Amino acid sequence: MPSFVYVLTARNPGGQTITYVGWTLDLERRLKEHNGRPAGAKTTRGRMWTLVYAEKHRTRKAAMRREWALKCDRKFRAALRQGWDIVPLADAGRSTG
Repeated sequence: MPSFVYVLTARNPGGQTITYVGWTLDLERRLKEHNGRPAGAKTTRGRMWTLVYAEKHRTRKAAMRREWALKCDRKFRAALRQGWDIVPLADAGRSTG
């Protein structure tokens, strides 16, 4: 089943741009959850999030691996916070997960 890794951005109360990395089976539903429904991750509640990056993977396992890699990639997340154009992979399904 296709899975997605995504990065959201929002502003914290101090005005700084912050990022959140996650994975899901349904990007649209998950963004709605982050932006108001109580099912959003605890760390994302109370902010308006914008989807700025997403990748499609063939399996959940592959998406979870990539999520971990993006969470650890500070340069990538800093680039997103600064508004740099980063082109997502059309289909990252080459992972064997």
